[in-house]
Amino acid sequence: MVMRSRPRAGRSSLGCLFTLLILAALGYFAVNVGDVYLRYYRFHDSMEQNAHFATHFDDDAIRRNLKLAADTLNLPVGAQSIQIRRLDHQIIISADYYERVELPLYVRDIHFQPRVESSF
Repeated sequence: MVMRSRPRAGRSSLGCLFTLLILAALGYFAVNVGDVYLRYYRFHDSMEQNAHFATHFDDDAIRRNLKLAADTLNLPVGAQSIQIRRLDHQIIISADYYERVELPLYVRDIHFQPRVESSF
């Protein structure tokens, strides 16, 4: 007795392929958006470090350090416009810039305003 196998209908594999394609596209665009926020958090962390050691550095040195950090992170030119304000026992460091995120059929500019306050 010989058993004959039935040919497989290709619908289930195409459905799986389409699902994988959608997941890959979502992952790709999530990485693009996530990269923008990761750079923001790294820049903010650099601002916190500079604010923490503000008693050891003058404003020009802090500004140079943060401009170098912004350049290293490939942030837009606006991120290099850093404001530093010192009060009696406090320092406030801030910046203001936009990052462009391009998704299919959609472009968005995200506004970032990192700000750090530290007492010394």
